[in-house]
Amino acid sequence: MLKNFKKFLLFLEKNDYSNQTIYSYKRDLKMFEGFLEYERINFNNINESHIDRYREYLFSEARSTSNKKDLEKRLSTSSVNRALSSLRSYLKYLIEYDYSTPLLPEYVKLVKNIKKHAKIPEFDELVRLIEVPSKIEKNPIIAARNRAIFEVLFSTGMRISELVSLTRNHIDNTGRIFILGKGKKERFVYLTERSKKYLDAYLKIRKDNLKALFVPLRGRNVSKKNMRISTNYIQYRIKFYREYLGINIPISAHTLRHGFATYLAENGASPAAIQILLGHESLDTTTRYVHASDRFAEKVHKKFHPLK
Repeated sequence: MLKNFKKFLLFLEKNDYSNQTIYSYKRDLKMFEGFLEYERINFNNINESHIDRYREYLFSEARSTSNKKDLEKRLSTSSVNRALSSLRSYLKYLIEYDYSTPLLPEYVKLVKNIKKHAKIPEFDELVRLIEVPSKIEKNPIIAARNRAIFEVLFSTGMRISELVSLTRNHIDNTGRIFILGKGKKERFVYLTERSKKYLDAYLKIRKDNLKALFVPLRGRNVSKKNMRISTNYIQYRIKFYREYLGINIPISAHTLRHGFATYLAENGASPAAIQILLGHESLDTTTRYVHASDRFAEKVHKKFHPLK
């Protein structure tokens, strides 16, 4: 139902968007197709009022999705905005390549998002999570690999998608890692001496010649050159370790990135430096991490209040 839909996906692929990003665009736009079918609207006739109805549709249980499990839960505001942003990008593509479009992208307005107070585990809890694979994993290779994954994530603040795409030659002798991140932005991140120690230990125990920095266990005996650990596996193990440790606050790979920025800020790192390390385009994005810590706010209050 959407014009040049396959061409749009091909455009994303040719511009080196990740498979996960392309999948997200496809899923979101299929949801828009579901709305058009549900409302019996021709794409060529959509207008601003239809977009208003589409927002309501996204929040409802009537929405069509490729995954039936998704229908069991109401979409969050951020998920609705992601779907709207995908539609916006698709309309921008049509205009850029001179295809006819019934609506300008700016008419697709996002929902006002309620800013929630970020929940970051205590530093000691993050350390326990990072160290737990060494204590409970029975297979020494899995223990070394998972420990190294968590050490690298918290040492560098990189995204999980960036971590799984790493190869051995991305790291130089000093522990500096070259990253081609979101939006194809280039930056360097840095291993601490501690994380370098655990990464070296993991690589030393491996007996394969695969290029990927982190590989599934079966990768030792398989000749697939591009075999690498999956993001789903890492998130699954983080959830397992959190529950094992009895940590109440939900933790994901992104929590380690968030904690990296928060605890750097608590120790006096400048927001501009953290922005570079995280690969954020805007300092406004970085300050969400810096201001997330109650303890950081308390320190500032005690240090700078004029009537202390």
